[in-house]
Amino acid sequence: MAATPQIHEADALFDLVVIGGGVNGCGIARDAAGRGLAVALFEQGDLACGTSSASTKLIHGGLRYLEHGAFRLVREALEEREVLWGMAPHIIWPLRFVLPLHPGLRPAWMLRLGLWVYDHLGGRQRLPATRSLDLRRDPAGGPLRPGFTRAFEYSDCWVEDARLVVLNALDAAERGARIHPRTRVTGARRAGELWVVSILHDGQPREVRARALVDAAGPWVGAVREAAGVQASANVRLVQGSHIVVRRLFRHERGYIFQNADGRIVFALPFEGEFTLIGTTDRDYAGSPEDVAATPEEMTYLCAAASAYFAAQVSPRDVVWTYSGVRPLYDDGASNAQDATRDYVLALDAGAGAAPLLTIYGGKITTYRRLAEAALATLSPHLSMSAPMTAPWTAGSTLPGGDFPRQGFETLVNELRRAFPALDVALLRRLGRAYGTRTYRLLDGVKSEDDLGDWFGGHLCQREVDYLMDAEWAHSADDVLWRRSKLGLRLDLQEAAALATYMALRVARRK
Repeated sequence: MAATPQIHEADALFDLVVIGGGVNGCGIARDAAGRGLAVALFEQGDLACGTSSASTKLIHGGLRYLEHGAFRLVREALEEREVLWGMAPHIIWPLRFVLPLHPGLRPAWMLRLGLWVYDHLGGRQRLPATRSLDLRRDPAGGPLRPGFTRAFEYSDCWVEDARLVVLNALDAAERGARIHPRTRVTGARRAGELWVVSILHDGQPREVRARALVDAAGPWVGAVREAAGVQASANVRLVQGSHIVVRRLFRHERGYIFQNADGRIVFALPFEGEFTLIGTTDRDYAGSPEDVAATPEEMTYLCAAASAYFAAQVSPRDVVWTYSGVRPLYDDGASNAQDATRDYVLALDAGAGAAPLLTIYGGKITTYRRLAEAALATLSPHLSMSAPMTAPWTAGSTLPGGDFPRQGFETLVNELRRAFPALDVALLRRLGRAYGTRTYRLLDGVKSEDDLGDWFGGHLCQREVDYLMDAEWAHSADDVLWRRSKLGLRLDLQEAAALATYMALRVARRK
């Protein structure tokens, strides 16, 4: 289990300290730990509590980025789709996207050309290619307004984004990294060839030392540099992206990508079985990152975008949940937020004889693994004498629970049914999607439903909550309901309150 260890003076010297528990920070910590480095990661809140749990949940190249000439970024992201799918087939799986042709917007020849490039740029091997659809005959046309008669269909992948973060952290911990959520970095200073990092851990101020420091704090990246007394080397452009969730608008399992008159695109995706996810927006953000929330204007925009295509009109009163995140993009001077680069930029501050600071700007969830490799390649010359690293290793690896074939999920479910015949198949399927082969650990010794303990609603049982608290750093009801899962969509207020009470009592008993 990955219970967070305490910090003691004896282990307070690390090769690498990572600040930020999002996908980039956890990806770097995992890669570094797997190369034999002594690693500590500090996150002020829960893992994936910021930008990394507020994505559109896609592993994709970014079709629209081709229009901006971002071929390197798109190629790298397309190459990563099948790599990540192979690493975690329980939380990543293929998804087909329907792109209806809209008179007056991008013409068919342009879309066909872009999709041909998209199919061939990134070494697609297992994902099916683009095809044309007659929406008057294909079931994908059923939910749409009658005027849409033609479409293209292409491939990308879906990801449970917050679980991707947690699984990277879990694998890092199992390889020796010290993962500390709810631990705030209050300052950092150079002491010759080391960093002295001040933290607030379990309410107590402590200090740890590190040979190198990585600032992967996302929207807080500038604040970390300031705390370290290092002048910003690049500008961060904070861009808000919001999503809405409504009751299911279509019954098939494909997603839609809609063009809008303003040049932007909006996705409408199957979500959690009974819902449709619609997003995202792109607008500059000037507030504090922890205060970000979907605005009425964004909700109206997304509803209007969906209503322009679906026969059933969508209004703000249909929204059952919203979420919003702040993307810490590198400011490349683009005039519109939607045009700002999604590529990552690594800024190294390392004078002669001074401990290095590597700052992470931008990036996409799809390219986090490649970003981690680039980060360690950048730091390697500064660590090689004191902490020699082994070669890159993550491309052929699997994340916890993902050690089964890419297209073997149904086989896994059938094996779980044989191993736990007393349990409901819908529960086993949901657990398999969340935990993959780690479901066997979660259910170890379970012979009947009585062994699962109390139920909180939405197929959430005490056994699963205990596992999340013991193995995945869950601390509060929100950690369980909105990051480790999306069961918050299924529990009512009373059930969520009962879960919060149970978890608070369990945390108190630990102290």
